[in-house]
Amino acid sequence: MMNFVIIGEMAEKLTDDFRLSTEQQIDWFKIRGFRNIIAHNYFGIDAEEVWQVIENNLPDLENKIRNILSD
Repeated sequence: MMNFVIIGEMAEKLTDDFRLSTEQQIDWFKIRGFRNIIAHNYFGIDAEEVWQVIENNLPDLENKIRNILSD
């Protein structure tokens, strides 16, 4: 869970230009929002939802970031 907090915090530190140029590929707003849910434990944390993000979204995010960085 701390890794999601770190990912969200790093997404916040991205430059506006980078965020704007990549927002079609990556929903930075959702990433920061997920960080807030975990960091502040809004309404409790659903372990199943976190696992779904790990299984379904994290590999895609990694691939998108790798593609952006290789361009």
